[in-house]
Formats: sequence, structure tokens, C-alpha cells
Amino acid sequence: MKTQPTGMRAFLIVWAGQVVSLIGTGMTQFALGIWAWEETGKATALVLVFFFFLVPNLLFSPIAGALVDRSNRKLVMMVSDITAGMSSIVLFFLLAAGRMEIWHLYVSAVWTGLFESFQWPAYSAAISTMLPKEQYGRANGMMMLAESGSRILAPIFAGALLAFVAIENILLIDVVTFTFAVAALFFVHIPQPKPSSEGQAAQESLWADVAFGFRYIRSRSSLLGLQLVFTGINFVAAFSFPLMTPLILARTGKDELVLATVQSVGAIGGVIGGFLLSVWGGPKRRIHGVLGGMILGSLLGQVPLGISQTTVLWAVGAFMASFFLPFLNGSNQAIWQSKVPPDLQGRVFAARRFIAQFSFPFGLALAGPLADQVFEPAMRGGLADSFGWLVGTGAGSGMGLMFVIFGLLGAGVGLAGYIFPHIRNVETIMPDHQGGTAEETPAEVPLQAEAVV
Repeated sequence: MKTQPTGMRAFLIVWAGQVVSLIGTGMTQFALGIWAWEETGKATALVLVFFFFLVPNLLFSPIAGALVDRSNRKLVMMVSDITAGMSSIVLFFLLAAGRMEIWHLYVSAVWTGLFESFQWPAYSAAISTMLPKEQYGRANGMMMLAESGSRILAPIFAGALLAFVAIENILLIDVVTFTFAVAALFFVHIPQPKPSSEGQAAQESLWADVAFGFRYIRSRSSLLGLQLVFTGINFVAAFSFPLMTPLILARTGKDELVLATVQSVGAIGGVIGGFLLSVWGGPKRRIHGVLGGMILGSLLGQVPLGISQTTVLWAVGAFMASFFLPFLNGSNQAIWQSKVPPDLQGRVFAARRFIAQFSFPFGLALAGPLADQVFEPAMRGGLADSFGWLVGTGAGSGMGLMFVIFGLLGAGVGLAGYIFPHIRNVETIMPDHQGGTAEETPAEVPLQAEAVV
């Protein structure tokens, strides 16, 4: 019997399976976004899909993280992939029967959000046991590359196929592609983490494990401060990121080709950024990748998307916004993977994600109504006299103004992170973990009052 692949070879196999699966998922998201806009003509409908995905994902994430640390991570990854694929199967049959309604997308989003809460901490923690620390930056760059690459190909494939086939056939392709991710996991070896002294001391009940992740971060003010920066940027991003599809469809009269072009060019930016990160490994001080990525992505990507009124300029804005995402997310991931012992990463990473993203649903709940009921009507009235020169007028101009406003606020969040020493010096304040041994627990240093925004 042949030995299962390990190390970088195993990671590459898992990564390849994810690439194929992500393309199928991206095609489904593109096709269903078109379907939802044609059914409702409202930005709120598309934003609610994000909302119903994220809320259960966040609420269950701390429990999922604790269960990941208690379970076989390879098995958890396989189960999460399979359950996510089940959602596409159900939607396929609904569409084929002609019984699809908008609320079915919300139910599907709840289901996939619930089980994706296991997937992210399991995959993140698996990298820490499969590869040495010096490979974390490159591995995370490759994961960003996979996500961005799928966003290039998925709109192109889906847009081309929709001219000849019904939407349900796109979902059928998704059902086929997710099996590649499961098969890749089946054929590789993913080691379980070695117990650390801190992990052994923390073995308690499930609910105590859930609370442990939050206590761990709270007692390390640098890590907590870093996540509070993400809390801010995610809240700001919620007011524009989900509006990209309705923005372009509104401004182009539902031109699917323009939407696919902009999304694909944006994804090319992410691919190039992910490739550079995977080859380079990121800046020596990874905090510059995090905060610098926030600032540059907001100013050079998000703001131009709001100002632009042509396909070329939208594409440039989407390219720049996506280009900096791998540096932001990959650098942050590498910081956490090097600081937190692998056997604690499931529960700590889940708590970390909750802290960073709990603000996002609040922004999503406001984004759709603000676009449909405030900014869009206002830009057909008196507000057009003040900002029409910047974002134009007509359908979509209100959402364009939202992109500009919240893009500037996003850059401000990144600049705020540089102000506080506990955040910008996180890599020197927090020691790296040593293999399977936890680092010494640092003295509890409270955040400076002005850091709590």
C-alpha cells in the first residue's frame, strides 16, 4: 500500500481540489446573482443572501472551532465540503422544476453558512500541521490565488454558458466540481497537531473550549487590537462590497457581459496579488501587508469603483481592490498561524473570526435599504446637484456614492491601525509558538483606552 502524500505535495493536491471546487461555486454564485436581480430588481435581495450566509456562520463559528480542535481535521474538512454541495443539489432540483423562489436562496445561504463555519478553521489549522512556519505565507498566498483564480474563470464560464443553457445546468456543474475537493482530501495525509502544554491545560468541556478562544485573544492585547481593526474594516466593507453586482447591473441596464468582464478583471488582480504573495511570502513585517493592504485597496480600488461609469474604469477599480486582498488576508493569516499553537488554532481562529466579522451583518442589514431607499432616491433628487460631478447621475449613482464614502472610511481604518503601538508592533510583542509547544502566556496588558473605537 502506497504512503499517502504529505507536506507540500499533500497541500498542493488539496489546493488543486479547492481550485476546481471554487470555480464551480463561483459559477453558481454568478448565475444566481443574475437570477435574483432579474426576479427582484432590488439590491436588498442580493445583500440579504450575504446576510443569511454570514449570521449563522458567525454565530456557530466559536462552537465549530472548538469541535475542530476535538476532531479529526481531515474528516471535518470533507464533511463541510459535502454538506455545502448538498445545497447546490437542492437548488438544482428547484430550478429544474420551475419552483425556485427568492427565499430559497436565503435558506440555502443559512445552510452553507452554518457548515462553512467548520471549513475555515479546519483548513486554516491544517496548514499549520502540514507545512513548516516559513511556508505559511506562501501557502496562504496560494489559497488567495485559488480564490482569485476561480473568480476569473467562474464569471467567464458562467456568462458564456448562460447564453446556451439554463441556470440549473450551472448548478449541476457545481455539484460535480465539489467532489474534486472531497477526493483530494481523501488521498492525502493531514497530521493532527501535537498537544501543547497550554492545549493540555485547556482541555475542558465543549463550552469551556468555546470560551477559551475568546479568553486567549482577550489576554493578548496586540492580537485583540489587530482583530478590532478587522471589525472596523469589515463593517465599512459591508456597505459597498455586496453592492458591486447591483451597481454594475443598474448602471449598464442589466448587461451581464459587462458584469462578468469586471468581475473577471477584478479576479485577475487577485490572482496576480496571490501569485506575488505565494512567490515572495509577503513583507518581512507582515503588519504592513495587513494595514497597507487595507489602505491601498480602499483608495485605489473601492473609491474608483464608485466614481467610474465605464467598463474600463470599473475593471481598473475591481483589479486594484482585489490585488491587495491576498496581501491583507494572507499576511494576517500568517501572523496568527505563527503565534498560536496548532492544537489551539481551531477554537482561537474561530473566536478571532467572530471578533473580526461580527460587525459585517450589521452593515449588511443597513446596506441594501440605504441603497434602495436613501442613496438611490437622493441621487435622483437634490443630492445629484452636489455629487453628480463625482459619481454621475441616474440608476446606480447612489450606490456609486456609497462606494466612495465607505472606501474613504476603509482607508481611515487602516491608518488608525498604524497609530497604536500594540497593533503595529504585534509581531515583536507576541512571540512565535515553538512547534507543538505553546509560547509563554504574556502578561495581561489592557488595550489603551483610545484604541477602543
